[in-house]
Amino acid sequence: MTSDGSDVTNPPGIRLGAPPTIRVASKAIIVRDGRLLVTVNSGDFPTFYLCPGGGHEHGEDAYVALRRECREEIGCDVVVGELAFVRDYIAADHEFADQDGWVHQLEVYFFCSLAPGAEPRVTGNGDRWQTGIAWIAVDDLVDEPLWPKALATWLTTPEADRPGYLGNVN
Repeated sequence: MTSDGSDVTNPPGIRLGAPPTIRVASKAIIVRDGRLLVTVNSGDFPTFYLCPGGGHEHGEDAYVALRRECREEIGCDVVVGELAFVRDYIAADHEFADQDGWVHQLEVYFFCSLAPGAEPRVTGNGDRWQTGIAWIAVDDLVDEPLWPKALATWLTTPEADRPGYLGNVN
């Protein structure tokens, strides 16, 4: 209850009365032999795939956050390369609005490679829904439960025609 007696419910992780925030995340696009490295996520919902990476902690730049997140989710270090694209995810505008409509995340995708001698593995330190990792053929991504869906098309678009900003897509 607030001081005026109204009932206030804040979304998970948001301090009561705090203004809405935008979460910033860095994501790794790791392609080897025509396959994209993804995290496998399962629970009381259909399995889906994401690029490794996640939210920045206060004081981390995009590279530091991405390398930390990759160590947590794929168990190895990565070499962060060029910026690939940026996208917004404003959940209220997409199919999961009833579950997490309060979420607004700005995601910055980078081309990455595995550090020399590194091989990905599941560590158990990834996100709570992460159950594994997989290499998915880039040519098959449009038929897979990959988020954002726009990534599948983006990866198969000629490099010169790929946009740097995808907009509010899922």
